[in-house]
Amino acid sequence: MVVRSAGSEARGAASYPSGVDHRGASSAGALAKYSLLGVTVLGTMSNNIINVPLHAIAADFDRSISATVLAVSAFVLVLAVAMPLTGWLGDRLGRKRTILAALVLMLAAQLAAAAAPNLEFLIGTRAVQGLACSAIPPLVMGMLVTLFPDRRFRMMAAWAAANGVGQALGPPVGGLVSEVAGWRAIFLVMSVVTALILVGVWRSVGSRPSEAPALHLRGAFLLTSGTGLVLVALTAVSQPAVPVVVDIGAAVLGVLLLVGYVLVSRDNPRAMIPPRLIVESRFLRSSLAAFSQMFVLGTLLVVIPLYLTDTLGLSSGAAGLLFFALPVSMAAFAPAVGRLVDHAQPRTVLRSGLVVLIVGSLVTGLVATDEESVGRVAAVCALLLLLGAGVAMVQTPAAAGATRSPAGQTGAALGLFNMLRFSGSTAGTAWVALTFGRTDMLVVLTGCAVVAALGLLVSFVGPNPSEPARAASGAPAPVPPGASTG
Repeated sequence: MVVRSAGSEARGAASYPSGVDHRGASSAGALAKYSLLGVTVLGTMSNNIINVPLHAIAADFDRSISATVLAVSAFVLVLAVAMPLTGWLGDRLGRKRTILAALVLMLAAQLAAAAAPNLEFLIGTRAVQGLACSAIPPLVMGMLVTLFPDRRFRMMAAWAAANGVGQALGPPVGGLVSEVAGWRAIFLVMSVVTALILVGVWRSVGSRPSEAPALHLRGAFLLTSGTGLVLVALTAVSQPAVPVVVDIGAAVLGVLLLVGYVLVSRDNPRAMIPPRLIVESRFLRSSLAAFSQMFVLGTLLVVIPLYLTDTLGLSSGAAGLLFFALPVSMAAFAPAVGRLVDHAQPRTVLRSGLVVLIVGSLVTGLVATDEESVGRVAAVCALLLLLGAGVAMVQTPAAAGATRSPAGQTGAALGLFNMLRFSGSTAGTAWVALTFGRTDMLVVLTGCAVVAALGLLVSFVGPNPSEPARAASGAPAPVPPGASTG
């Protein structure tokens, strides 16, 4: 076995002498894979698990819903902003070590949230949970493609499916646990799950400390603070209490800080993510396609439940059951997409997925707006299945493309990729807050179609990256325990 350096550990597979029994290594590799996918499910569930019991939390603390929703927003904002830094930290200290530290931090924050004496304390613990979860997407992506370097598309399909499972499980699990044992029990249950996953990763995933340049402090500050201000502006745009001039000022300052990051990082050997790698066609196309896909998903996650309950008058339980079609479709289609891109051009699959999101958004808007339409509930449910397939068709090749790009060999760049993904979701949520109730569903979902169309256009920007030759025969055995996964 060849031990890889930090810069090359994501390339090439381990080789085994002829006649060696690989079953033990294969079993250990499978255990590592499922442990890492479990981390992904945990992170996604943590994001949305208190969405259903928000009313119960608000009543317990005698606070308004608009104040209580900050317990959700704090998680997402810190998660998105911190991902490039935690990705860099994984490169610096080792991916396994960083993931374990993140899970320990998550466990502590969950226990603290269960004992929160007031809403402000709960919001703080949710922010810490977001910080812990920020390490999960970039590091798990990197570890999976290191363990299975020649099964990249299937690993990213499995990762996408795990995201779909987490999206599907979070709200119903949170609602059920809250109804049976109270909202505080949600964090106790999640702390047990976190502890089990922590042990699984510790026992099954090999490690070797990686190396990365010392942190370029000016660049890190400009990137994280600029992104944070832009996301805060997107979140606050729908809040009447925030003056428009403050919101615009935050957005403009955020953009200026991001421009400053480009200026100080250009031609700087210590740059956290060199700008020339960010605009490389494969990374740029993958990142903006992921942003578009998450804009659509973020919009659907908010507007469809509102439409089903407020417009059609369905109960929360019935709406939740119908909406379940979207994440289930995402999770079910992801493995098939992984197999598909093994035999087709990944960019063709990605573009087809964006077309599905464009058409699906427009048709859903038309159906939801037509009050004379018969069977609107069944039609919307069927369209959610279609849109879930479109999400899977974009998410898998976009994630694989990011990991195959020159920038994607570093955790910081994979953190940036995921930061853009979650920025898309934040923008979609803000779009719903601006438009729902003030216009009809066709306008809301036309916004999704426009953003997906922009992602489709960007997918044609720049030269097409060359595609490496496919493996002639079956996928190689995974890297055995003890081999470097960062």
